[in-house]
Amino acid sequence: MAMDPVVHFEMPARDKNRMRKFYESSFGWKTEQLGKEMGEYVIVTTTETDKDRMVKKPGNINGGFYQRSDDPLTHAPSFVIQVENMEKSMEKIKAAGGKINRKPEEIPGVGIFTSFTDTEGNVASIMQPRRK
Repeated sequence: MAMDPVVHFEMPARDKNRMRKFYESSFGWKTEQLGKEMGEYVIVTTTETDKDRMVKKPGNINGGFYQRSDDPLTHAPSFVIQVENMEKSMEKIKAAGGKINRKPEEIPGVGIFTSFTDTEGNVASIMQPRRK
């Protein structure tokens, strides 16, 4: 069975300006605040990337911060697993006892994304990259 790799991390933030200052000054990460059309998401670059924003060093990943809310699904750090086929992966998650948390949605220029809860109550996400 082929393995699906972890390709991105995500963490919540209540105050994105404070968060950006902390990670930029503590670790030298680069941050980019996106607009309302992208949910005010903050992209975090932790390692060198190419012109397509793909990491240059295998095994390294970049991430992002989303707005923390009162929804318990937004309280803990999470990670994104890259999958070949969203529908098949969702079926595998459900068959193994997990729960899909929302309908898959398109992230413009990136791919299809959804979150799930595993059998231990951990929230993570899967993403099927857009085809070039």
